[in-house]
Amino acid sequence: MNTIIKIFQIPELRKRIIFTLSLLAVYRIGVFVTLPGVDRVAMSEYMQQSAQNSFLGLFNMFSGGAIEQLSVFALGIMPYISASIIFQLLTVVIPTLDRLNKEGEQGRKKINQWTRYSTVALSVVQGFFIALYLENLNAQSGTGTIVHDPGSMAFRFKTVLTLTTGSTFIMWLGEQMTERGVGNGMSLIIFAGIVAGLPDAILQLKNQVTSEAMSLFDLIFLSGVVFGVIAFIVWVERGQRRIPIQYAKRLVGNRVGAAQSTHLPLRVNMAGVIPPIFASSILMFPATVGSWSDAEWLQAITTPLSNPGDWRYMLVFSGLNIFFCFFYTAVMFNPVDVAENLKKYGGYIPGIRPGAKTAEYIDHVLTRITFGGALYVAAVCVVPMLVQDQFKVSFYFGGTSLLIIVSVALDTVQQIEGHLITRNYEGFSNERNSRIRDGRAA
Repeated sequence: MNTIIKIFQIPELRKRIIFTLSLLAVYRIGVFVTLPGVDRVAMSEYMQQSAQNSFLGLFNMFSGGAIEQLSVFALGIMPYISASIIFQLLTVVIPTLDRLNKEGEQGRKKINQWTRYSTVALSVVQGFFIALYLENLNAQSGTGTIVHDPGSMAFRFKTVLTLTTGSTFIMWLGEQMTERGVGNGMSLIIFAGIVAGLPDAILQLKNQVTSEAMSLFDLIFLSGVVFGVIAFIVWVERGQRRIPIQYAKRLVGNRVGAAQSTHLPLRVNMAGVIPPIFASSILMFPATVGSWSDAEWLQAITTPLSNPGDWRYMLVFSGLNIFFCFFYTAVMFNPVDVAENLKKYGGYIPGIRPGAKTAEYIDHVLTRITFGGALYVAAVCVVPMLVQDQFKVSFYFGGTSLLIIVSVALDTVQQIEGHLITRNYEGFSNERNSRIRDGRAA
């Protein structure tokens, strides 16, 4: 309680938190703004009847319920994530982008600008296919009148324009939260969408127990699995390998400064929540392709990859998680650059020669840690799916949603703690300078 009071006593941190919460509130309000020319009630009924535990239900969870509401934010943050994946892959392949990425802040700004343009282009394409998908749902029996004017160019144009605008606005919200708020804006938007659906998921679970569709023993077992997964996530996310770093003695004025020792922390899961988000974004593509045609061969390929309960979906999802753990870690952390910086400032790892040998050692340690972290991410995301499929409960109790909720919460708390530590250092520095001035004045 004292920590919370201290947080709101710091003006800058208070402004950042209020700013972040305000933008999240704007996002949640926008989720309930319906697309023009559609019936939100009919779509909600369809979701409850046939899409609760399908891939559409998973997509609805990531969008914070925007699919069920047929909201202007129905595309969510996924177009931006897809564009980020494309440019991060291209950065490894295309030398021009790689040079831009290494130029520093200006180069990254240009890549971010191209990512934004790609987000708009992807939003236009996905918005068009969502319009076609809604028209197909409207043609099916028992779905009600989802679209009031199906097949018209006016409906398709309005849908594409509105969804593209909504996706671009969400991208802007996320960037503003990252820059002027607390935490990673994109992750917080997904976090807010999942958390907003938790009360309804808990209510559905209560109804299952009340109607005896789930026994009390099953409820206790499911609760134990959920809390066990949360505890495991917290334990692993805080885990790190500390490589000892020694700095040689330096001449300070007329005296020789003492040697300093520190460590290089390597987290077990350096990629964070990026792998499951990227993997889910990739697996949305087969579901989109499957809605284009009713051909048997196409449905045979896309249907298993559109069903999170299918073993083939779990296998591909696990493989993508492992791949993105290694890929994102390689993009974000370069052992060669770290070794060069250590050598430049007189640092070295005891027993390891500076330069290339240090880079090889760090890369060796990082590969082993990332392998364990990748298996952890795959297990946390997939194993609860088996329990979820067995008990027929909502996606909100699955491993992917729990990993995102816990990881984003931990990351945000760490950023707040960083602001508090910085504030304490600033306060100490100001107090010390004030004492020096007072001493000189005396």
